[in-house]
Parts: sequence; C-alpha cells; structure tokens
Amino acid sequence: MPMNVLLITADQWRGDCLGAVGHPLVKTPAIDALAADGLLFRKHFGQAVPCSPARASLLTGLYQMNHRVCRNGTPLDARHDNIALAARRLGYEPVLFGYTDSAVDPRTCDPNDPRLLTYEGVLPGFTQRQPLDEASEAWFAWLRRKGVAVPEKGLDIYLPAEGPADPPAGAAARYPAEFSEAAFLTERFLDYSDEMGSAPWFAHISFLRPHPPFIAPEPYNRMYDPDALPDFVRAGSLEDEATSHPFLAHVFESQAKSSFVAGAEGLTRDWDDAARRQIRASYYGLISEVDAQIGRVLDHLKAKGLYDETLIVLTTDHGEMAGDHHLFGKLGYFDQANHIPLIIRHPDAADVRGRQVEAFSEAVDVTPTILDCLGARIPRAMDGRSLKPFLEGRTPDDARSEVHWEFDFREVVSGTAQDALGLALDDCSLAVIRDAAFKYVHFTGLPPLLFDLAADPAELRNLAGDPAHQGTRLRYAEKLLSWRARHLDRTLTGLELTPEGVRGSL
Repeated sequence: MPMNVLLITADQWRGDCLGAVGHPLVKTPAIDALAADGLLFRKHFGQAVPCSPARASLLTGLYQMNHRVCRNGTPLDARHDNIALAARRLGYEPVLFGYTDSAVDPRTCDPNDPRLLTYEGVLPGFTQRQPLDEASEAWFAWLRRKGVAVPEKGLDIYLPAEGPADPPAGAAARYPAEFSEAAFLTERFLDYSDEMGSAPWFAHISFLRPHPPFIAPEPYNRMYDPDALPDFVRAGSLEDEATSHPFLAHVFESQAKSSFVAGAEGLTRDWDDAARRQIRASYYGLISEVDAQIGRVLDHLKAKGLYDETLIVLTTDHGEMAGDHHLFGKLGYFDQANHIPLIIRHPDAADVRGRQVEAFSEAVDVTPTILDCLGARIPRAMDGRSLKPFLEGRTPDDARSEVHWEFDFREVVSGTAQDALGLALDDCSLAVIRDAAFKYVHFTGLPPLLFDLAADPAELRNLAGDPAHQGTRLRYAEKLLSWRARHLDRTLTGLELTPEGVRGSL
C-alpha cells in the first residue's frame, strides 16, 4: 500500500529555535521527539523570502531565478510542475490545511476572476480542505462556534487582552491556546485523517504561527522571561548597523512596527531593548504553542496506527530576525532569516533514527526527496536534489558543500525601495552563496558583501572592499556565477530533436 505523506510547515521558524539543536531556552518537546525518531538536517536553508517566493521554491523544487516569484503577489507561472501536481500523477488527492500563498497566473483565467484580487491563492494541484488566509474568517467562524468572542473588527483579536499594544508587555492574546489558529488547523486535519480511514492520503498542514503578530495566548505569553533570553547578535548600535550597507539603512527607515505588533505605530528602529526582548519572548512562546499542536497531530497518527505508514516532513518557509542585527522579520542575507528546520521521518528508515545531518541542504531539495521516497521520477527541471540517500544512512557523492538563496526587494506598486535606493525595478535583488568558511552577497545594483564566517560568525565585518580578500571575493563571485549558469531553466535543455526522433530526457 502507498505511504501516506504529511508535509508540515510552520511559518517563520528559525533554524536555531529547536531544543533538538541545542537552543538553551526554547521548548519544543514534540518536535524534539520527532527528531529523535527521524532525521534532522542541521544546516538546512530556505531559498527566498518572504512567504510566496519561499513556498514557491519549497513546493516546485526551483530556485527563485527560475520560478521568478519575486514578492508576495508575483504570479507563479502555470507551466511549472510542483509537489501537488506530481502527487496527483501518483494517484493521491493532495489536500491543504492552511495556505500556500500562490498567486494565480493571470494568463490562465478571465480578467474578472476573483483569484486575481489576492496573492493568497492555492498551489495548483492542491484541494484546499481548510483555508486560513490573512482575513482569518474561517478561524473566526470556528471561534464563534466554540463560544469565543471575536471583535467586530476581526483582526483586533491580535490586540492584547489588556494593557497597551505598544510597547509590548507580554499580555495574553484574547483567545485561549486551545482555540488558536494552530489548534484550528490541527482539529480540521484530525477530522480529515479519521475520515480517510485506511485509504492512503497526502496532506499539507501549513501553520500560520510563529508568524506575527507577535502575541501568544496563555500560558505561552509568559513561558519565557524576556530578561533571560540570549543576547542579540548585532552591531554595537543601530547606527553602526545602518552604515554597514545601503540596503540596511533603507530597511531601518521603512520597517513598520505594525508588521509585527498589532496596534503599534512607527518604525521598529524606535523600539528599545525591553520591547525587543519582549517580542522575542512572545516569538518563542508562539513556537512552543505550535509545537504542542504538532504533538497532537503526531499523537493522533500513533493512536490510529498511521504513524508507521506515513512519510512525515517538517520544515518552514523562512526564518525570523527576532531582533538580531536590530531587525525583525524575514529579509536580506543574514542566516537568521534563511536558516530553517528540516526533519524527515520515513517509516522504513530505522537505521537513521535520531541522527543529525551536518551536510548542507536547501528547501528546493524537499520536493525531490518526497518524490524519490514515493518512487517517482524527479523532473530534470527541478533544481533540488533528493535527500533520500541520507535516509538510507549514506552521504551522497554530490552532497552540498554550500548553499544559496536570493532576495528580491522590489516594490512593484509603491516603488519605495527603488526610489530610496536609486535603483531600477530589476536591480532590486541579491543572491547569496554560503559555505562553512565564507558568505558572499552579490547585489544587482548595490555594493557586495563578504563575511569570514570562521573569524566573524556574527557577520559584522564586511571584507568585500579589503584588498587582502579580493582573491576570496573573486572566487566566490565566480562560484555564484557558475551556480546560476548551471541552474538556468532546464525544462527542455535535456532534449534534442534528431532524424531518429526525440533524444534525451525531461
């Protein structure tokens, strides 16, 4: 009988925020238990930010330079294959609990199609069993059925139950933990798995949290003492950070508090350290709250005898700065926004239970890995590599020794970034190559960055202009160029038409 497949994402989860990788404070007992019974990839990185570009890479196996989803709202070209379409070819009906933030290709629908009014569309191939978009109407309706009061203006539910919104003070959310967004999706998935009985299924649970607004329900709002948190990784002052690169200077002058704390006004640069620590404590609380719901999912699978019949993949789309480098959110080139968790639990991979992989891996590897585990062919156009060899207890010959990601900071409608930085629309991008020794950041229209990660793991000293490091800068720039050339769209490049017919493979 075919395996069940469960792909879990929890939005905006930093790769270091797991007990299983040694975080000194964050409590994630359910995920730690999954890691102890599966395979954890310690050096796993996302391909792009924010949500739409990141999920496009995760679910298509393509780098951003090929799928070209630049921002939330950039349409995903309908020609691209993806994990849901591939699952359908294998006989599954892939179902979605939550969202994929896939903007529809406008060339495939009527100009009056309401899907053109939102970036929160569904990846082609998925049946959306339970929506959960920014408006949260489905969650609100569920809350009302549970007897939980929902404000007249629904999104006011993210204001604290008492006290001011800003500065944040760690007040509880207006809803109890058992009725959170994560609990809502969990309950809907449990109902679905019960309905499926013994029939094989393919499900994607896309949890919203720990994505902002950064406010947690009881008891998670007070689980972490702001004064006991690890120190921020950052330059001595926000001004020092801002002068390190024009891109950061622009971010500090534009990043709004309201993107992270409901009801707050002004810029994040104006928060003092007490507020920053409280926000990080709330972020950790949200992580623990989602972990508890993931625990419910895993316990249910075990109770129903489904755990050992299910391929479980747990990851996220991108990370969160959480105050490091004086920043919040997901942006730019720092590891905090791009290093993410990945745990795979294969029913037949008993020999690797509890192991941790130190080789690099990328989000584009997830879709090829799932296809490989299901015995399906991996399309040549996909940029990712299957991680199945690691599940078999061996390190493949082509194991990654470096990772790459991209970030496009264009603002198509407002033009804010272009105006502030004096750049054309297509100049607002960067690409990163990172290995164990160095990180090189190439900006299309701004100066590059080079960090010696061994001597400067906090990434505070840019060596790109140092004559002593020009050879290193050139070497990494050439490696980045070769990476891009090697992975340019390969959809038909493995084919050739000859007098004997079509030769090669897709």
